[in-house]
Amino acid sequence: MPASVIVWDIETVPDLRGFAAANALMGRPDDEVRAEMGEKFPKLIYHSIVCIGALVAQRQDECWAVTAVGAPHIGERSEKEIISAFVNRIADLTPQLVTFNGVAFDLPVLRYRAMVCGVAAPGLAARPYFNRYSEDAIDLCDVLSSFSSQNKPSLHELCRVMGLPGKTEGISGADVERYCREGRIAEVAAYCETDVVNTYRVWLRYELFRGRLTENGLRASEANLRDYIRSRSDAKPHLASVLVEEQKRALEPDARTGVQSESDGEIFIPDTPGV
Repeated sequence: MPASVIVWDIETVPDLRGFAAANALMGRPDDEVRAEMGEKFPKLIYHSIVCIGALVAQRQDECWAVTAVGAPHIGERSEKEIISAFVNRIADLTPQLVTFNGVAFDLPVLRYRAMVCGVAAPGLAARPYFNRYSEDAIDLCDVLSSFSSQNKPSLHELCRVMGLPGKTEGISGADVERYCREGRIAEVAAYCETDVVNTYRVWLRYELFRGRLTENGLRASEANLRDYIRSRSDAKPHLASVLVEEQKRALEPDARTGVQSESDGEIFIPDTPGV
């Protein structure tokens, strides 16, 4: 069982300079290069990282304790610096990595961009993170759908079905390029952090399912996350909004039972139904 875990996510925009270099478009205005790329989702090599969101947690007895949540972005430092700091953290901890759709997107993009930016990342070779079926890098989207592309849910769908808040309103992955173009990069980073917290909470449920967490361990892990978010509510109000949304949902009648959930202002973790 791992001693530490990093749950992470990246946000990207099209790499216009790279696309121009690969397609004999150097010197052309950005809007012309973007038009040449078309509306289809760009190949992975044509993505540039604007932020990396990460949640770091350590195993403590029967539960997990969050030690850091953040999403450094290009409004604060360069893409190279963001990548370097992240891969160095992986090298320091040699953690289990957890993503949602990370095998198909986040991991290969991280590798491409590290190479493009000239970043040494030996920490990514310390464990077989790029082995699709290993426990070293768990892609919840892949694992929970049994690697079936037809059955993959979105993170928001999965969260809502599990009674978790899911994505906040106002921004989605499709909006990231526009937000960055408008200079709203900090909002993109906040959105990324929220996704990381959602992914972490789904992973905790998966750990319960696998018997690596008890129900008490799950409750303690959720309580630790709640305390972490509350202690930083001034600096990270977007995460505090997750608690507010959860309180609202906890007070709504359960559509299956008609019974209102009692949360006493805390994150609601449903009891396991009796058989």
